[in-house]
Amino acid sequence: MPAAMAGGSGGMGSGPRSLDCRSFWKAGAFEAPSAATRESHDVLETGDFDRARVHPKFLHTNATSHKWAFGAIAELLDNAVDEICNGATFVKVDKSINLKDSSPMLVFQDDGGGMDPEGVRQCMSLGFSTKKSKTTIGQYGNGFKTSTMRLGADAIVFTRAIRGSNVTLSVGLLSYTFLRRTMKDDIVVPVLDFQIQDDHIVPLVYGSQGDWDSSLKIILDWSPFSSMGELLQQFKDIESHGTKVVIYDLWMNDDGLLELDFDDDDEDILLRDQAKATAGTTKIQKEIIEQHISHRLRFSLRAYTSILYLKKYANFQIILRGKVVEHINIAHDLKFKKIFTYKPQVTHDSQVVSKC
Repeated sequence: MPAAMAGGSGGMGSGPRSLDCRSFWKAGAFEAPSAATRESHDVLETGDFDRARVHPKFLHTNATSHKWAFGAIAELLDNAVDEICNGATFVKVDKSINLKDSSPMLVFQDDGGGMDPEGVRQCMSLGFSTKKSKTTIGQYGNGFKTSTMRLGADAIVFTRAIRGSNVTLSVGLLSYTFLRRTMKDDIVVPVLDFQIQDDHIVPLVYGSQGDWDSSLKIILDWSPFSSMGELLQQFKDIESHGTKVVIYDLWMNDDGLLELDFDDDDEDILLRDQAKATAGTTKIQKEIIEQHISHRLRFSLRAYTSILYLKKYANFQIILRGKVVEHINIAHDLKFKKIFTYKPQVTHDSQVVSKC
């Protein structure tokens, strides 16, 4: 399939360029050029289908639905848990390094069913099409976009799927940095597809070769990967099926430090600025409070994911930075329990509502 594109690919550099503002809550302020100032080659033909234009600012505004970074991470974990029905046995959350600028990246990987070329477009698309065909993009769910864009400015997806006798590999890029730096006024989502033929990976071109080549150029220019070989290398971790999401250009706090702290604990990811409200307590009380799960889940991803699901899945694990997260049933950890019996009180002037 061709990339989900409107707007041009001109103006790209030889490598990804970070946003001027790396604070999430300030990154939504930018203006795209007017139609009069855009060069003619910055708008591609939309073909024979209708399409609603979606401004790149929507990516940021949409992501503000996640005030808390751990809430965004939970949404990505939910996507992996949803794949249990397709055979998923794990989701890994870890740190990786962007070889282009040595910055840290946040990686999610599962061994679920993966996405075929249509599925990856459903995952990443924000457009709307009035036609349902191989060359159009439909209107789909929102969770992937809100969660990835809340954690970093850019995300790249690698997914491998088996559908019958067909084995496909797809790469998709959702880059706020690219859209801002090239001053797009419409969202561009380049996608590459491959298939396995005679044990070899070969390009899968649904549209034109020019579209495929254009998508490859954008992805190489604006992702952490410099060659098609480096892109394909990512599929070796996925093995037969599954999905890997790499989030980079991670957001920083107002002090210019990463919002997510990878350094203080090699087996955890911490929220750097999460307040530890223990003022007014004795030293012993403070130690007790800070060790309790109800306090640690505010800033420790390991603590948070341990209580995230009330049910423990028999054949599924969350693996954080190489170590399995031990499940905790938070209901069993409640120390002071009290049961309240609800007794509705009806006043004389209340209207009685009958049951349907």
